[in-house]
Amino acid sequence: MAYVPFEKLRVYRLSERLSDQIWRMVTTWDNFARDTVGKQLVRAADSVGANIAEGCGRGSYVDNRRFVRIARGSLNETRHWLRRAFRRGLLTGEKIALLKPMLDELSPSLNAYLRSIDTASRRRNRSERDPEDQ
Repeated sequence: MAYVPFEKLRVYRLSERLSDQIWRMVTTWDNFARDTVGKQLVRAADSVGANIAEGCGRGSYVDNRRFVRIARGSLNETRHWLRRAFRRGLLTGEKIALLKPMLDELSPSLNAYLRSIDTASRRRNRSERDPEDQ
């Protein structure tokens, strides 16, 4: 598998922006809100980028795909906690509007990254079977 440093991946940098923005918002909440919804939200958001990074470091297409799928799950969990935070009055519509473009971009970016891993894996498998295809 060709190694690409995770820090250079656009999808990773986008996940960092989202999690950093969420962190800044949650740190302003009171203790109870931070200890309940806030910690869960920050962990879920941080997990998106962490799983992209871990998948890159595993060295196989199979492992990388698995971790990108986990990152997608973490993104869905982040959306869940954002909904809870909004419904409980911890985030305003204005704050959600600030996060929405990042969320809307990150989901298809994760899917595109997953497709690129699949394409690279198929390309490698073909070249390993038939050296004349190189």
